[in-house]
Amino acid sequence: MTMRLRFFAAAFSLAGCGGAYAQQAGDNLIQLGYGHVLTLDSSQPLRTTLNTSVLTDLLGIRSPFVSPGTESSVGDSSTVFFSMKHFFSDHIAVAADGGIPAHFKISGHGVIRPTGVTGTLFNVDLGDRANNPLATAKQWTPAMLAQYYFGAATAELRPFVGIGASYTWFTQVNLDPNFEAASEANFGQVLALANGKPRPTHVTAYASSSFQPLFNLGVTQRITSHWSLSASMTYAMLHTRADIKIKARDDTVLSDSTTRIGINPLAMTLFLGYNFGPGIPFLHH
Repeated sequence: MTMRLRFFAAAFSLAGCGGAYAQQAGDNLIQLGYGHVLTLDSSQPLRTTLNTSVLTDLLGIRSPFVSPGTESSVGDSSTVFFSMKHFFSDHIAVAADGGIPAHFKISGHGVIRPTGVTGTLFNVDLGDRANNPLATAKQWTPAMLAQYYFGAATAELRPFVGIGASYTWFTQVNLDPNFEAASEANFGQVLALANGKPRPTHVTAYASSSFQPLFNLGVTQRITSHWSLSASMTYAMLHTRADIKIKARDDTVLSDSTTRIGINPLAMTLFLGYNFGPGIPFLHH
């Protein structure tokens, strides 16, 4: 059994002891937890568009071109999560979820290679150990979920399922200095010269934002009349378009490489929760 599966199995076993309780219509629950985000990732080969010139045409470089065998992979991450939940009935709750942004590493495989004879001279090896991880980024994913709790409100152990949506965006998308230097040396300077643009060149990275559906299941057990322990899994059908541009000193785009990455994170989380009962939390008399 892998460490990730052992973590989740332990989370469910910890939720297996406690006393009677109620999670019922009108109750408000706040949860704080820690979880591991497993990425079920996939990607498409990179497609590169060049700012062509007479010189690139003479060299037989076509634009755009696809580099077969290139792909990107997103590593796993762990972070802190929180949730605020309101029970509209004994069985139906709505949760607003968030957390500290997860920090992901993006690695590369394959070689970006232009067409023509220049492909053997000017290329970038994405899989080179010195270039990896190619980039790092922080992922922000606030979410809303509708959940259905099984069993009676007074049941000791309550499984639940949920469905919802989230909006994801990325910040602090930073390229590895070695990968950036290789891109500038093998593509940037050549393209700047071919287009008569000022040097040096620089590289920028971007990851698109998106809405995506969420699917959730878990189990909750009350420890006391107010405290509870929950273990849950949440899967997001998350895709993003990654974009790496090489620009001249005057910000002319010389090269634009894009790929679609399916991150598809599966978050396995253990929560400690406090039930404030009906009313607005922190405003009880």
